[in-house]
Amino acid sequence: MVQLLKVHGSENQFFIFDQTQLNQQLTDEELSKLGIKLCDPKNNILNGADGVLVVNDATDNALAQMRVINADGSEAKMCGNGLRTVSRYLSEKFNETDFNIQTIGADLEVKKSADLADGVPAFSVQIKPISFAAKDLPFSYQNMSEMINEKVPEFLPAQTFTSIAVPNPHLISFLDKINEKELGQLGKYLNSPNEYFPEGVNVSFAEILGKNKLFVQTYERGVGFTNACGTGMSATSLAFAMLHPNDFDETKDISVYNPGGMVKTHVTLENTKEEANIHLIGNATFTDTLDISEADFHKLDFDKFDIKSTGEEAKYQAFVDAFVK
Repeated sequence: MVQLLKVHGSENQFFIFDQTQLNQQLTDEELSKLGIKLCDPKNNILNGADGVLVVNDATDNALAQMRVINADGSEAKMCGNGLRTVSRYLSEKFNETDFNIQTIGADLEVKKSADLADGVPAFSVQIKPISFAAKDLPFSYQNMSEMINEKVPEFLPAQTFTSIAVPNPHLISFLDKINEKELGQLGKYLNSPNEYFPEGVNVSFAEILGKNKLFVQTYERGVGFTNACGTGMSATSLAFAMLHPNDFDETKDISVYNPGGMVKTHVTLENTKEEANIHLIGNATFTDTLDISEADFHKLDFDKFDIKSTGEEAKYQAFVDAFVK
């Protein structure tokens, strides 16, 4: 029997799949097909998800490895919201509270944090590596080696943009009021064949709400609009600390609100911007368990599975209802 978990971080929805449960593990092609099947809401598997988080045995000294399969079957280098939920899963599986998880880009430090509210478990996860280099995103625009607070009229003429890889590529713009239609149009354009970001990019628009207080909305590569993007909120927090020092206090956490709730980030600026430290702190909510036979799982036959609710979503919603943007 195989058990999947339906989880979320700030309503960024995922399925956690522990490959170590299987007698025969899935190939990369099978993982891609699994992501497409599980995440498509038309398949009526708990309304789909933004991605599948695959847990494997680590190939180094980390506690385990996490891979991220997007809803379109592609693979992301990292996922901050997802990493928190995998951190909780591994914490409970191995009875550990402070450990490393292997990802494509780096081994990342994670640890259990104080609950955000009654019944709302939280974890803190490290976000790295950080790069501003055009070759690492990658992007191409007027021979720029970096894009930091630059006007790009081909995108939107009234805004400036900053590109950061953490290691997922992000394009960030601060504005007084987010125009969701413009965000969707730009996100779709830059994640279709284009001359600027050949591999696509996560696009985040942000509003500064006050001292160490942001609202961030993201159009995510391989997914589209999401309730929250963990690496997007992390990259935006770093851009905020660099570009808006009068609104940033390095001694305190940044509250980052999003359509799915709220997280905290902690940014420490160092001698170089690539050496900055970013930690993402937020909920790791398990909403449902799904049990299915391994034979049916390999066939992607999800007509016969048992679903049980954990009851945690109501407590998370009560937490969200306690604050407003």
